[in-house]
Amino acid sequence: MPAKPSVMSLHLKYRLLIAELNFDIIVLRIYGDYLTELRTKRKEAEVKTKSDYFEKQFLGLRTEIDEIRHEMQLGKMKLGAFGREAKPFDFKLYNKENHSPLIKRLSAYKTGFKKLKQEFGEFEGQLPS
Repeated sequence: MPAKPSVMSLHLKYRLLIAELNFDIIVLRIYGDYLTELRTKRKEAEVKTKSDYFEKQFLGLRTEIDEIRHEMQLGKMKLGAFGREAKPFDFKLYNKENHSPLIKRLSAYKTGFKKLKQEFGEFEGQLPS
């Protein structure tokens, strides 16, 4: 992204980031389906405990995704209004008030999601066939 992005480039970036979050929701649903299947096949206490843990973590991530996605939708609409109305766009102000905090939150979410996916993969790998 350029040092001072245009309204349209930020708008498109938000659209892409929202699409990525939608993909993550699908991944979480698949993981949830996997946990449901696992619970029916495996009755060990450790498997149940870990399944409950992951289910809770996935629910927390889904809530975070929904909140970030909502904020991005609002930001995308603001940017669209700037573009349509040809209003002067003060990137520094927009970045400080909207973009920067949102991108920091998104980055923290992505880090947590990546870590949890790795942890889930390790759990799955430990299960005997």
